[in-house]
Amino acid sequence: MKLVKTDDAAGQVLCHDITRIIKGVTKDTPFRKGHVVTKEDIPVLKSLGKFNIYVWENDDTMMHENDAAMVLYEICRGDNLTGGEVREGKIELAAACDGLLTVDRERLDLVNSFGQMMIASRHGNFPVKKGDKVAGTRIIPLVIEKEKMERVKKMTEGAPIFNVKPFLRKKAGIVTTGREVYEGLIEDTFTDVILEKLSDYEVSLEGHIICSDDKEMIVSAVRNLLDRGCDLIICTGGMSVDPDDLTPYAIKAVTGDNGIYGAPVLPGAMFMIGYCGDENIPVMGLPGCVMYSKRTIFDLVLPRVMAGEIIHKEDIESLGEGGLCLGCSVCTFPNCGFGK
Repeated sequence: MKLVKTDDAAGQVLCHDITRIIKGVTKDTPFRKGHVVTKEDIPVLKSLGKFNIYVWENDDTMMHENDAAMVLYEICRGDNLTGGEVREGKIELAAACDGLLTVDRERLDLVNSFGQMMIASRHGNFPVKKGDKVAGTRIIPLVIEKEKMERVKKMTEGAPIFNVKPFLRKKAGIVTTGREVYEGLIEDTFTDVILEKLSDYEVSLEGHIICSDDKEMIVSAVRNLLDRGCDLIICTGGMSVDPDDLTPYAIKAVTGDNGIYGAPVLPGAMFMIGYCGDENIPVMGLPGCVMYSKRTIFDLVLPRVMAGEIIHKEDIESLGEGGLCLGCSVCTFPNCGFGK
């Protein structure tokens, strides 16, 4: 591209969009990239404060901002994402379905380290709705070296930066533990909380079994629900360190050595998750805080489980930064720092 005086621009091809902003009235683009400037356009351009403009000068080593934005778009776009219109080197991505947004942070950081280009997004591992904006990209200069864009493309090939994983339809089973509930000494108020959390997803309750503080009874209940075809098991109660709290031992007996007990999250430090069989059916143990706290580790893990992700030890460990819920009087989750 080259810089010319607007008075001398007739017949030249604009290489960038020109925006007009009238406060409180409009923001539009009267002149688009590729427009051939006419004599009649010159006073209009000058009224917009454009006394000098950039026009296209063919150079095989450079790439226009909009063309380069499309390269970034292809690097970013994974499953269930759509792109908006390319304008002024910018393009946005939106979710094509309800699901879990996943972000390849390593590739995202790599692109942003190149300079002259950027990608900004929502936090990964949180739910999004169909149509939600999830990321935006921009080429910062009007033109950028083709060689740089080729390097970015090559270094990030193999997998897209963003995906939206649709939520799965699951058959849930709930195991309520506690002798005081089993013997009818107190009412079970935990299950209603779990059902409310599950109502955000397509979940059918296939069974609910109440157990005493007995390891073998809890193990039998979990296996019973698995035999009924449940592909999500949630155990409530008995997750702390009291002598009667045997739920973690029961979960470990069913899931084996892949169980993860404990998390750097408050509320939710005594959370547990493990997986059963070749199908990797998740079995979760929820501490009592899930019953009375507005937001807990369950809110951070459940969307990933519902999208079919396997939660690994490293995933739990990474929750420490951002893992402190402030218990605000007015809860704005997920529009807050919890889990981020």
